[in-house]
Parts: sequence; structure tokens; C-alpha cells
Amino acid sequence: MFKTTTAPQDPLILQLVPIVTQACEILREEYQRYCSGANFDVERKSDDSPVTQADYRANSYITQALSKVSNLPVLSEEGDKSERMQWQKFWLLDPLDGTKEFLHKRPEFTINLSLVDGANTTFAILAIPGEYSVYICPFAGLPLKYDSQSTTWYEYVETSVENVVHVGLSQSAKNKPIYTDYLDALEKLTPYQAYHAGSAYKFCMMLEDQVDIYPRFHPTCEWDTSAGQCLIERIGGGLVDFKGRAFLYNQRTTLLNGGFIAFKNAEMKELALNALANMPDKT
Repeated sequence: MFKTTTAPQDPLILQLVPIVTQACEILREEYQRYCSGANFDVERKSDDSPVTQADYRANSYITQALSKVSNLPVLSEEGDKSERMQWQKFWLLDPLDGTKEFLHKRPEFTINLSLVDGANTTFAILAIPGEYSVYICPFAGLPLKYDSQSTTWYEYVETSVENVVHVGLSQSAKNKPIYTDYLDALEKLTPYQAYHAGSAYKFCMMLEDQVDIYPRFHPTCEWDTSAGQCLIERIGGGLVDFKGRAFLYNQRTTLLNGGFIAFKNAEMKELALNALANMPDKT
């Protein structure tokens, strides 16, 4: 959870938050346009995933704005990826994470922006346009939260763990038997409640004490996880593959991630990985 605090003095945060809040406004405008039934461009990528005029507009604005405050390259879901393996330090961007949620008229989409140095994420911003919320993982210290409606700043504070474990699942997990197998294995270890939400929104739910464990068995890409991983690692949690190894970034020929387990703290990590080990089939 978060408690009110004073505005940070970090120059990078003060430069980036106005950019991200304006990008949130752009996505809110596009979402309202789409929900109103107005003409709205939706295309299909080579992998059959959707991309919309909202994705492109947010991407154009953020990448141009970043170029005015930083000389680092940007690796965006909607941008050129051909030179990325030459980059030691760069911005990793998903200008609209949760396009499917957007198209299903669920405001659970996010903006994911992170700074990758080497193989690790060192700074991150994860914003929820529909809630006017911006979560920030600074270079040092606990995560911050900014409410752009009230212009209020908050700092993360740890709270006690409840008796019931809260599991965050993607909306599409409802149709995948492997998630039922995982929940059955978890239920033998602890009582739980499951919540379905889209995109990196689930990482924000973890920061807000609404999710303890987030298992993922179907594909994501590096821009889907980098910002969220940075934020939850800073509060003592993490995101690991099925062998318990933390995700690294821009180290492979593919940007596709394998499955992962995200957890809020060490206790939840042990519980989550034990459930994984007890599944009848983890493929």
C-alpha cells in the first residue's frame, strides 16, 4: 500500500512523469473514442495480435518526448528493433500494454516504461490511464505513486500478510487448463482467492496489496514484464522463470519471454514455486 509523501526531487522523475501523464491522457481520449463507436483503426500484426491507432499515437508521443530529455535509444513494441543487440543502455517501452483489454472495453491497460542497463532494469514507470495512477521505481528507495488527478505523491509502505493468498491471473487464463492445474496444486498448500485482470495491471495490484502471486504460462514479451519486475523487486518480491531465475533483458535473439512466477515477497515465492513443482504437468 502507499502513504502520502512529498514530491520527489529526482530530476529524471520530474522530467518523465509529465510525459507519462500526457501519454495517459492520449490513451484516455482514444479509449473514449473507441468506446463511443467512432471510426477507429485496428490492425493485425504478423503474430495475429491487435494493434490500434491508440498504440501508434501513444508510441509516437512518448518516443518523441523521450528524445528531448534523453539521448538513449528506445526499444518499443511499436518501433524498430533491428539494432537493439548493440545497446548497453536503453529505454524499453510498451505504449499500450493490454490492447486486448482496450478492445474489450476493460480499462485495465497500462503504459510500461523502463530503463535497462546491461541485462537489468534500473528504473521503471508503470501507469494506469484509467485510474490516473503512475507507479515509479526510482534508482534507489521504495516505489512511489503519483495521482495525476489530485497531484498527490505517495510512497510504498509494507503491510502485514493476510491469511488468504491472492492470486492474479490474466483474463485469458480462464480458458487455459494449465492455470486450473496450478490453482489445484496451490489449493493443496494454502487457501487462495483468484482475481482476473489484464496487462501489467497485475503488478500494480501487487503493490496495492491486492495480489500476492501472479503465475504466467502463456507468452509475454520483455516490454510486458520489465517495469513490473523492477517495481516488485524493490519491495522484496520478484519475477522468475520456472527454474527460479530472475528475468534478464535484451540478452537473446528473441524478445519473447517464457513462463514466469511473480511474487510479492520471499514467503510467496516459496509457496508459488512449491505449487509449480506439485503440478501434474508444467510444460
